[in-house]
Order: sequence, then C-alpha cells, then structure tokens
Amino acid sequence: MGLDFYKKVVELQRQYGSDGQVVTNALQTNAILLNDDEWCRFLNEYKFLVGISLDGPKKYHDYYRLDHAGKGTFDRVMASIEKCKEHDVEFNILVLVSEHNVVAPDDVFDFFMDLGIEYLQFVSCVENDPTTGEIADFSITPKQFGDFMCRIFDRWVDFGPTKLSIRMFDSILSYCVAGRHSICTFMPKCNDYIVIEHNGDAFCCDFFVDNPWRLGNILETPIEKLAQNKVKRTFASKKRKIDNKCLVCRHLDMCRGGCLKDRIVVDGNYSAPSYFCESYKQFFDYTMPRFWDIAAKFKEENQLPAGPDGQQG
Repeated sequence: MGLDFYKKVVELQRQYGSDGQVVTNALQTNAILLNDDEWCRFLNEYKFLVGISLDGPKKYHDYYRLDHAGKGTFDRVMASIEKCKEHDVEFNILVLVSEHNVVAPDDVFDFFMDLGIEYLQFVSCVENDPTTGEIADFSITPKQFGDFMCRIFDRWVDFGPTKLSIRMFDSILSYCVAGRHSICTFMPKCNDYIVIEHNGDAFCCDFFVDNPWRLGNILETPIEKLAQNKVKRTFASKKRKIDNKCLVCRHLDMCRGGCLKDRIVVDGNYSAPSYFCESYKQFFDYTMPRFWDIAAKFKEENQLPAGPDGQQG
C-alpha cells in the first residue's frame, strides 16, 4: 500500500481515537521492500511492531521465498532487518516450518541466535493440494513438527527462557501461570478479532477469508455490528465442538482441539482432531513437566516473559 497509506492510517487514528484510548499497530511483511530509512523512521516513531517472515539460513529461506524473477529474497530480507535494527524498529520473526527446514531445528535455532533475534514465532505448514485433494508436498507431517518443536524447546531451555520469546511457549507459560493462553490456537473458542480486507469486506479469521464466513463490509456496517454478527457467533462455536477423541485426551485443557484450519485440512470437518494432534501430544508429553517448573520459578520471581504478539500469516 505504500508509506503514505500508513501515514494516513495514523492520521485517522489520531483524528477519531477517543481520549485516553491506546492504539497499537502491527504489520506482517516479507520485508523485501523495507530497506528504506524513511519507512523505518516512521515505524519507529509510531511504535509499529513488524513481523518479518524469515525461514532460517539462506538455503532454507530461498528454497521457497523467491521473487517474481525466481531469485531468492534472503539477502534483501537481511538488509531490511539491519535497517530495522539501525532505526530501533521493534520486530519479531515468523518462521514457516515447511518440509525443507523442519529437518534442521538446530541450524534454524543457531541462525537466529547468532542474529540476535529475541522474538520468534514458528508456523506449521500444512495445506491441501486442490488438484489432488491430498496434503500438499511442501507440508510437514505431524511427527516432523513434533520432533522439530521438541528440539526447539530443548534449545530454548538451554539458552534461557527469559532471554528468548517463542510465541507458542509464551502462551503455554501464560496458561501455567495465569490459567489462560495468549494465542487463539489453544483457546476454547475463536472469537477475538475481525479481519478487514482491502475492499472493506470483513471476515472471522485470516485463515477463513471465504464467503461462508463473510461478516459484511466495514464501509456499509459499523464494526460493533460486524462483531455481533450471527456468522461470527457461529464461527466461534465451531471451536467448541470437538471430536470424542479430544474429550478424553489428557491434554484437552491445554490444547482445546487446536486451530480450526488444522482440523479441516484433511476432509473439511470442523470437529475433526487437528492434523497436528499427534504433534501436540508428543510435545506436551515431552515438555509440560519442565514448563510447570519454569512457570513456578517465574511465579516465585514475579516475572513472565512478555514477548510482542506476532501475526500469523
């Protein structure tokens, strides 16, 4: 949309914001056009949180993240990260875990630690191939994701939980300390935000920008009415309807059936167990005793890692 668009956004926020209201802004980007002083000065001045997609070292990132000419984007992303650091722009890293980098958790972890990254988010890649109806080749298996996250957890514990924020781990610690998650993946229902598309169309979730879940248009309907839409209530209720297998699972309170997008990927059933069900079982079995120990120490010291909330995309 260009920098002028975002300047206009801030101008309108100032114009229409209520007295005492606090507005925060964040954006998710591939960062290949962010290597610009004016951009970074703006992001710093208005305290934007920037989520940057970077899938690890060059050989992993450039495997899929190509420009229109078919060239890798790693070098441009790294230049943008340096520019963000130069201007003290707050940013975190979103790592898409595909079939290419899932086999190298240590390489990925070491790369980001050498880079001095303090905030990480790992997004598990699974999609349905519309031409075959099967799981797409670039997707990862539940066992691969479980192995990857267990190894990342070990490295995180050794590195120091207070020195590195990993979004899923922060949410689990929040649950252990305060009894509630900070990410919607593990919450009892999906109902905490609205997605507005470029034309004003509103949807329930950024993973479900489809006609069945269209709430209306922000140019025609006030946001409070969009939020109260029957479609949104119906969508929220989908999360609560879970498979009997989940109801008897030892990790139900922690997991709540996972994300809806991972339930429907195989056959479109919103109540099916998550595609990553076995991943989470493996991960929780392996990590929860240590999560509870870490949480207990945080309670004693009255502290909890509070990393910025990244975007899924």
